[in-house]
Amino acid sequence: MANSEEFKNRTPHQIVPMLAERGDYIASESSFYRVLRVADQLKHRHAGRAANPRSKPKALTADGPNQVYSWDITYLATRVKGQFIYLYLFMDIFSRKIVGWQVYAEESSRQAAAVMLDICLREGITPGQLVLHSDNGSPMKGATLLSTLQKLGVAPSRSRPGVSNDNPYSEALFKTLKYAPQSGASQPFADLTAARTWVATFVHWYNHEHRHSGIQFVTPAQRHVGIDRAILIQREAVYKAAKTKNPTRWSQDTRNWDWQAVVCLNPDKPNGISTDTVH
Repeated sequence: MANSEEFKNRTPHQIVPMLAERGDYIASESSFYRVLRVADQLKHRHAGRAANPRSKPKALTADGPNQVYSWDITYLATRVKGQFIYLYLFMDIFSRKIVGWQVYAEESSRQAAAVMLDICLREGITPGQLVLHSDNGSPMKGATLLSTLQKLGVAPSRSRPGVSNDNPYSEALFKTLKYAPQSGASQPFADLTAARTWVATFVHWYNHEHRHSGIQFVTPAQRHVGIDRAILIQREAVYKAAKTKNPTRWSQDTRNWDWQAVVCLNPDKPNGISTDTVH
């Protein structure tokens, strides 16, 4: 009955009520589904395009700066109601440093390519060194950006459509930008110049003053240039000295100041395929 000409494109939830209207009862919906499953026919049954499976992006790891970048675009309000300007932010997931940014009046693959070209020149990126991760917005998939990445030898990586968790570092950065005490991003900007001036101040604070919880409370700039490990060793020595001086005040070992050697983007599950390290 499910494979008949009349019902071949219908689901059991449609077939059973239609049969009942004629006074026929063959089986319940669950029985129809069970029979179809056994026959390996529990698939797309109507004329519309079947949904494409969405697999998790390939896991990437970075054990140093300038190996994996994450980027995205966020809206900034203007004083004209309903009119926005757009902040492009690129960050290094290992150090959390904002390596590049710009504010534009529109979203554009061409402008994203210009920012990325400037970053690669300043950071000395060589072909095959870097992976650039983003979501699936049109600027991220635009021909100009993809062509620029190919020329630079930068490999693109993208999230699944509609899955913000696939780009967590950029999402966390935008949350800091909008809700940190130093933030003024919730206030509308008069124009591009005002927005760029504010973003420049925020980026300096974030990179050089903000002690980031995800990297043991060092600044992104300290981690990016590689002095964070020495800072953490110094902190550990201070804590151990304090415990030695007054051990009764410590019920456990001193605080863990271990250096974070590897950062992973979209890691596989423990019983899944091992992650790919980006060198």
